[in-house]
Amino acid sequence: MKKTKVITTDEILLTLCQSVSRVLSGAGNSNVAYSPMVQKIQKTCLRPDLGCFVLFDGGFSGLVIINFTAQAAMEIYKKYLMSMGMPEHELAQFHTSDEVGNVMGELMNQIVGDFTNTVRYELQTSINQSQPKMMAINKQVQILINTQLDQPQARRVTFSTPEHNIFYLELAMDKTEFIQLHEFDKVEQEDPDDILANAQQYTPANTVTADAEVDDDFLKTLGL
Repeated sequence: MKKTKVITTDEILLTLCQSVSRVLSGAGNSNVAYSPMVQKIQKTCLRPDLGCFVLFDGGFSGLVIINFTAQAAMEIYKKYLMSMGMPEHELAQFHTSDEVGNVMGELMNQIVGDFTNTVRYELQTSINQSQPKMMAINKQVQILINTQLDQPQARRVTFSTPEHNIFYLELAMDKTEFIQLHEFDKVEQEDPDDILANAQQYTPANTVTADAEVDDDFLKTLGL
């Protein structure tokens, strides 16, 4: 008899960790690693120096928090913008800058977006995310989910950058299991870069030529 496949909370957490590494790698921060050891925690908190949180709901509800030290935030921020051609002397110098908060918030949005797409692809369910909230803080702030969870679970994972700076991912969600009842075909995820590349193949010149041919055929049918 075929063994039933079960996806647990901790495997969903692993999916989220992979989204963090994948998005940061694409943003010029390769070799960001996460610890193979996961902490069970009692509560989720925003911690110094730069904290960001996102709520999600749908197939299951939860809260994602990422807490950056000032050094980790500045390293990720600078490498991201420099990978897009920004000169270093034009970048913000302090993690409290609005520009740093905006950039890190955008990266958080990309991370959770990648996570929700993977959940939709792998688990065949849908979750929605709130707008990320990023803030510079100097003391611990507890964050609670504005929904009732029957069996809440909270986890904390340590990440490290190539320059050995540390940041932390915290996930709080209801205890859940996804049980695969039968085999199914997974719809291949579309890569935004591939979509843009394909769109560029349709040049204005090609479009004009096609329109001209249509117009000529139409005129001929009129005897003109």
